[in-house]
Amino acid sequence: MITPGTTKVARRQLGLATRHQLTTTAGIPDATVTSRTRSGGPWQRLLPRVYLLQTGPPDHRQRALAAVLYAAEPTADPLSGETAALTGAAALSLLGIGDTPPTPADVLIRAPRRLTGTPEVRPLTTSRWPRTITVSGVPSARPVRAAADFAARTGPDAHPDRIRSVLAQVVQAGWCHPQDLHAELRASRLLRRPAIREAAAELLAGVRSVAEARARDALTGTDLPTPLWNARLYTPDGTFLASPDAYWPDEGVALEIDSAEYHYTRDAWQATLRRRLRLESHGILVVSATPSMIRDTPTEVLAALRTLLTLTTPRPTPPTALARGHQQLTLPMRFLGQKGVSGAEVPG
Repeated sequence: MITPGTTKVARRQLGLATRHQLTTTAGIPDATVTSRTRSGGPWQRLLPRVYLLQTGPPDHRQRALAAVLYAAEPTADPLSGETAALTGAAALSLLGIGDTPPTPADVLIRAPRRLTGTPEVRPLTTSRWPRTITVSGVPSARPVRAAADFAARTGPDAHPDRIRSVLAQVVQAGWCHPQDLHAELRASRLLRRPAIREAAAELLAGVRSVAEARARDALTGTDLPTPLWNARLYTPDGTFLASPDAYWPDEGVALEIDSAEYHYTRDAWQATLRRRLRLESHGILVVSATPSMIRDTPTEVLAALRTLLTLTTPRPTPPTALARGHQQLTLPMRFLGQKGVSGAEVPG
C-alpha cells in the first residue's frame, strides 16, 4: 500500500519515514506498517519507529538521517533541525573529515528532553542549542559545534594525534576559523583537557596537520627561532609565491613537510619541485621532510634546520619574499587555553 503521502515523505527524507509519519501523515494502518517491515518485506526497520522504504541496504546518508528521525520529536518536522541535529563524528564524516566513524551517531536534542539511546544512536541533551545546517539532506550542527562535540566524546585514553588530526582537518578544509573553534571549545569547557587545549593552541598558531604539530613539538624547548606556520609568501610585486608549512622570515628558511600520499602522480611530484624552485629562486632555503621523518627522526630534521638557520647569519643575499598571515607566536602556547575570540562565519 503506497499512498501519495508515503511517496511525498520518502522523497523528502531519502527514502525514510517514521512510524508516526506513516500512520498519521500518510494514513497507512499501523498493522500494514508492521506487515511491510517483517523479514523479507519491502520495507526495513533501521531503528525503533524508523523505516527505510526500500529493499536495498541503506547508504551512509540514510543511516545518518535515520538517527535524526529517531531522535526528533514525533510531531515535529525532523528536517527543520529544531528538535534533533546530527553532531560529532557522524556529522564530520558527512563533511568528508577522516578518522570520524559515522556510528554510533551523536544526535543533539533539546534539554530537558531525554531519549533512550541505541547501539547506533547516542542522544545528547543540550541546553546550548546550536545553529544548524543541512549536509547531504541531514540536519546537522555547524562544523565548529560538531568538532567540539567530537572532542567532548573522545575518551581520556584517546591518542592526542587523533584529536589533533580531526580538529586540524576541520580548519584546513575551511569549515571553521581556528578562533571560532577555540571559542566553541572554551564554551563547551573542553580547554581544561590538555590534549584538546594543545590542539586548539596549535591551530591558533597556524598549525594545520598532525605532522606540523609534531614539528612544533620538536621545536619547543630548542633554542631555534620561532617560525611562522602556514604563512603566505608574496613577491615584492604582490604575486603569491607559496605557503610553506613553517617559515623563518628573518633568516629566509622554510620547512616543507611533503606527504607521500600527495605524490603518487608525476604531476603532483613535479608541482612540489616547482614550488621549491620558486622559493629558492627568491633566496629562500628549504628543508624538506616527510611526516614519518618528523615522527621518527626529528633530531635529523632539527639538525638540518639549525644548519641553514646558522648559515643565514648574516645572509649575503637576503630573501625577496614577503610573509603575510599568521602572527609569529611564542612557544609553548599553553596560555592560550584561557582565551578565545569569536570571528568568522562557517560556510553553510
